[in-house]
Amino acid sequence: MYDRFNRKINYLRVSVTDKCNLRCYYCMPAEGVKLLRHEDILSYEEITDVVRYAVSQGVDKVRLTGGEPLLRRDVVKLVQMLSGIKGIRDLSMSTNGTYLKDLAADLANSGLNRVNVSLDTLNPVKYREITRGGDLLKVIEGLEAAQRQGLLPVKINTVIHRDFTDEDREQLKDFCSRNGFELRFIREMDLDEGTFSVVEGGSGGDCKNCNRLRLTSDGKLKPCLFSDMGYDVRELGTKKAYELALSNKPRSGSTNTSCTFYRMGG
Repeated sequence: MYDRFNRKINYLRVSVTDKCNLRCYYCMPAEGVKLLRHEDILSYEEITDVVRYAVSQGVDKVRLTGGEPLLRRDVVKLVQMLSGIKGIRDLSMSTNGTYLKDLAADLANSGLNRVNVSLDTLNPVKYREITRGGDLLKVIEGLEAAQRQGLLPVKINTVIHRDFTDEDREQLKDFCSRNGFELRFIREMDLDEGTFSVVEGGSGGDCKNCNRLRLTSDGKLKPCLFSDMGYDVRELGTKKAYELALSNKPRSGSTNTSCTFYRMGG
């Protein structure tokens, strides 16, 4: 399936929750955020229906995001449901990694192909400051577990934020090189200001080649991260919402004042 600018759309990012156990200062305020009501969050059955339709329209790459997707109860069940959809060649997850040690085996056994893990520094004190309380050791153990369980390639997502240093960069590059992880640098984005750039080591932020749509945890199909447009799958039905998101996908992102990273998965 192609959009009106002849870009092949084959990638759907699915936010399964707006909850997160960390409070990274570039993503969330220290006091947390007002969470969606339980009844506003899409059920696993609803998510599966949207994904199944998207796959029928040419999507073959699906990524689960959050918030922190591993906070969603029985998320392994959702992975199993999605992995049973014929036509998905790449089923992945973006996570902060703090729960991977305990869930990597179940995720792999349920059909997850690979993971992207957020990690901005290898300094445990600095990591705790950035995440407002996170434990770096849990992430390292999660990375090791993902690798043991074959969730490959394991990719590291590093945000270049205000306190990011050359030392952080070099330590992460060495760490990933020694352990067989793929490293990507993502410059800090601002939805309100519309500031973003191409991901270093990845494909995000390249508008002319964008191949994705996004499904928020409360059921809005969004054609672009930097756009206020969103089409409710409950109100419109999956088919209509998908058609509108596809046909109205902009040539390039501008600003987004109606949603947040923790509800879209970045």
